[in-house]
Amino acid sequence: MSPFPKFKSVRAAVVVLVLACLFLCPLIHAQDAKDSGEEGSRPVRIALSAAFVSESGMPVFQKINDYLSKKSGLRCELITGLSYGTINKMLGDGAIDSAYVCGLPYVIERDKAQPTVDLLVAPIMKGERYKGQPKYFSDLIVKKDSPVQGLADLRGKTYVYNEELSNSGYNMPRHKLVESGETKGFFGRVLRSGSHEESIRMVAEGQADASYVDSLVLDYDRAKGLGYAARVRVIESRGPAGICPVVVSVKVPDSVRKKLQDAFVGMDKDPEGRKILDEALVERFEVVRDDNYDDIRKMKKAAEEARFSVIK
Repeated sequence: MSPFPKFKSVRAAVVVLVLACLFLCPLIHAQDAKDSGEEGSRPVRIALSAAFVSESGMPVFQKINDYLSKKSGLRCELITGLSYGTINKMLGDGAIDSAYVCGLPYVIERDKAQPTVDLLVAPIMKGERYKGQPKYFSDLIVKKDSPVQGLADLRGKTYVYNEELSNSGYNMPRHKLVESGETKGFFGRVLRSGSHEESIRMVAEGQADASYVDSLVLDYDRAKGLGYAARVRVIESRGPAGICPVVVSVKVPDSVRKKLQDAFVGMDKDPEGRKILDEALVERFEVVRDDNYDDIRKMKKAAEEARFSVIK
């Protein structure tokens, strides 16, 4: 038996088709609007990159996410475990709406002919060296009992970095080598770890001699007694440079942006938000301008002009 109804005339079939279109088209349109990321439809997807915190610190950012959901009225979903490049692509495609990113990936996406992201907010970190500014550092670490005292002692040694799109792990140390005229080959071996947390572990266990790592990650793990941070020491710091920002895809509606931004900026004034920020070692989130990241642009440009794209 056929699953389709039989019509006595072509006219009857046409009437049924027209009625079906009148009924189904609004539903199809509603689904299209839902899939487009309009406010109140699907969750607002926020990616957390390893530029902000090590894996051990992710639970506190889930608390921030839950706070944002509560205060903004949006359904915020935290996504972790993605590389910087993947996050950039997903922001461009609109597959994720917002992200805690490294400054270099932000600059790369923002400076495109057709930018894919806008700044939302940036954290102001606790700690005297941050001086209440939206800045951070790249810390050169060695094993705690290493005899190495400075970068010059690392000639011919093994250097490990997290990934090529990292400002603190790649762009800033590459610029240091450019400044020092060391573009022909300085390290004996260069390894890729995949994360600052893994770079710290490799240095602590002697699998690499040194690494430049994000001060946000190192400071958090040191303060909380997590991972291998206690088994390394800092012999040099690069910076300050524009701190890892929170960005939003250009595809996100203004109303959603405003709600997220207001929730972030209001955290330090609310007892519940203040408690979470203290746990994250964040003083507050604030709106920042794009020129906060000009220092990153200058370092990137210097490497390009020196034709020194790969650390070696």
